[in-house]
Amino acid sequence: MKWSLVKLGEIVTIKGGGTPSRAKPEFYDGNIPWATIKDLTGIYLEQTQEHINSEAIKASATNLIPSGNIILATRMGLGKVAINTIDVAINQDLKALFCSQLINNKYLLHYLRSLSTSIEKQGFGATVKGITLKQVENWVIPLPPLSEQRRIVEILDQADVLRKMRAEADAKGDRILPALFIKMFGDPSTWTDANTELLGSLVNIQSGGTPSKKNPDYWDGDIPWVSPKDMKQDIIFDSIDHISQTAIEETNIKYVEPGAILIVVRGMILAHTIPIALAATRLTINQDMKALYPNCSDIDSTYLHAALKASSRKILSQVGTAGHGTRKFDTDELLNLPILIPSQEQLKKFHIAVTECRVSLAGISKTKEKLETLFNVLLQRAFSGELTAKWREAHIEELLAEMEEQAKLIYSSKQLDFNGVIP
Repeated sequence: MKWSLVKLGEIVTIKGGGTPSRAKPEFYDGNIPWATIKDLTGIYLEQTQEHINSEAIKASATNLIPSGNIILATRMGLGKVAINTIDVAINQDLKALFCSQLINNKYLLHYLRSLSTSIEKQGFGATVKGITLKQVENWVIPLPPLSEQRRIVEILDQADVLRKMRAEADAKGDRILPALFIKMFGDPSTWTDANTELLGSLVNIQSGGTPSKKNPDYWDGDIPWVSPKDMKQDIIFDSIDHISQTAIEETNIKYVEPGAILIVVRGMILAHTIPIALAATRLTINQDMKALYPNCSDIDSTYLHAALKASSRKILSQVGTAGHGTRKFDTDELLNLPILIPSQEQLKKFHIAVTECRVSLAGISKTKEKLETLFNVLLQRAFSGELTAKWREAHIEELLAEMEEQAKLIYSSKQLDFNGVIP
């Protein structure tokens, strides 16, 4: 029994979005979630970093998308896809896919996830890669009967539960280093002036920048260019974007050397998190970040990285708001942060403990990689028909009847019922 193959545009309706004028800050003083690519961080879109009001919707190209639809990145972040669990407005880098009665929304979500690498390769553009509406509409989708779609979703959802548990373990792992630091040196809130020095006296600081997007030669290289979107791990080996040696030579961008502590000082992520990481390789950073280098023998990069992560709550409390609404952490505030100065014996013991900790975390990381590999195998088997082959044999009569009705809908009717969710 072969599944039908249909073009995506035949079974979904697609809506785009837009950005309300930044020149009118009152547009961003509302309670309507407004999504951009930075909000697509998982398979569900449950909250957004920015909000707008109803006037912003009326005055722009954005659209309010009811919950339960597919949100797809079509410019930047290609391959990212999620189901919105809240009513949400979207910007121009996203598209909303409204499923017809022929396709289960979670089945489509998982299928598009299986295409993430392929979608990314389809992008075109000198600097920012994008895909067109016509490309999306012409994607060919394997379309099993709805009952089999639901069975595939059930199996993949079970696998996703394991991945979620792994993600929760990773989150706990991220808290191990600050907890270890606090156990050995106390909570930063308890430190006194007698045993601390201001951060500014202990480090040299370096800023970053962005080479012109108008010059494609600057972005045709292999030098990591780290921005806040890369700051999701404690140690940075690579980045999503890369620049060329030409960009280094012709702009004010400077190399950041291994061992530097990277910290995000500007961006909406500072509303709830202070991303801090160690540079494990030579790289560059954008203007929303700073690089810190210890300039004395009292502390080193490993210690300072842990001290800053342990102080993140205090840093977060000092985050302010720039004129156009984004969050920022002033350099002066950062350099006035008190840092405990340990004894050399304490520093040595801390290094031993950190090494043991990282060995344990490396084991966790390998388990995560195995789960990701297993899930990707399941995705491929799911959409080749292999995953549900035995189940299909046991339900062949019902499935054949469903496929007959499905064929009538696909080929005999162009007026599909989109479940009443299209405005």
